[in-house]
Amino acid sequence: MLQACATPVETTLLAFLQQPELPPGFRLDLEQPPNPQALNKLLARCRETTHTSEQWALAFERSVWHLSIIEQEKGTLVGFVRATSDHGLNVNLWNLVAQPGSLQAQLLAVLVHQALDNLRRIMPGCSISILAPAISLKALKDQGFIIDPDGIRAMSYRLR
Repeated sequence: MLQACATPVETTLLAFLQQPELPPGFRLDLEQPPNPQALNKLLARCRETTHTSEQWALAFERSVWHLSIIEQEKGTLVGFVRATSDHGLNVNLWNLVAQPGSLQAQLLAVLVHQALDNLRRIMPGCSISILAPAISLKALKDQGFIIDPDGIRAMSYRLR
């Protein structure tokens, strides 16, 4: 899986003004954390790493907020992202995913836009970084992120 580190550029505020629309029949949920099994199902469909219920409980506890997109008719989780912060200068976005299919790009665009909107309101001035799958790069670029700013590359190490 290709990953990219991205940071938003505040000078491209015009991109932020282009608010993507949530498709009809879907709703945003900032209040209720998703069921860990439903989140793992979505992550698995997106070929992302899944976690135990205990790990999700800890992740939600340590997150500043989380955002879900729910398909209203079936109550199905179709998009997700969460944010963590040092409550000073930095915010990290994690687990950015949207259900594969014809609406995936639009759902990712809504998640990225809403995440930035939330962060600008509650944590203005913070540096924002995200480790995201390649499918989300267009949504990130459309909202003003630049990929690998100043040659900065992300590395990861999986603890076992």
